[in-house]
Amino acid sequence: MFFGYYGIDFTYIVLVLPVVVFAFVMQVRVNSVFKKHSSQRILSNLTGAQVAERVLRSCGVTGVKVERVSGNLSDHFDPKANVIRLSDSVYDSVSVAAAGVAAHECGHAVQYAKGYGPIKLRNSIIPVCQIGSSLSMPLILIGFLFSSQSLVNVGIVFFALAAFFQLVTLPVEFNASRRAVHALEETGTLSESETSSAKKVLNAAAMTYVAALAVSVAQLFRLILLFGGGRRRD
Repeated sequence: MFFGYYGIDFTYIVLVLPVVVFAFVMQVRVNSVFKKHSSQRILSNLTGAQVAERVLRSCGVTGVKVERVSGNLSDHFDPKANVIRLSDSVYDSVSVAAAGVAAHECGHAVQYAKGYGPIKLRNSIIPVCQIGSSLSMPLILIGFLFSSQSLVNVGIVFFALAAFFQLVTLPVEFNASRRAVHALEETGTLSESETSSAKKVLNAAAMTYVAALAVSVAQLFRLILLFGGGRRRD
């Protein structure tokens, strides 16, 4: 019976499966777009690391290091260490894709330096959302098994917090990309056509965050539909 709720049933097929497919397509697309523009060499011949350093200087951000990190598309800004970490496919690459990704991570560093509101909000809720993400399903399962609607409701609320985190992430990511494109144009790092290609890379990456949010929202609606009706009492 529980598998019917928690596993694959009509609600999963109707609500969740379509957005899971959408998320998969978006992930395939970002990999494809990144690969395509990784072969497009930029005229300035700057590596991803050099692009990052130039963008940081142009934005007046100091004290941020640029380091290499292993993995594919594992690029990120670490605010605690104040370090931008670029993957092997970005750090030494002189491609449009590398320039776009490097500038995007600089966008996050600029957000921290300028006190951008949404990124402050996202950081403030990270601990709660991490707890909620890890406890939501166990609480729903325990509540279902022991007929405790209260535990089920708490689990649903925790899951909603995790979905809210992904919602807050969207403006952070889109804003970082806008800052990146502006910096690439202002510094003359990319030509007009190269900037257009970099936008395609960043837009494809942004859609993976949209897809992740869509999956979480669909799963949340499913949980509310299946468990939030108060059919089981304490």
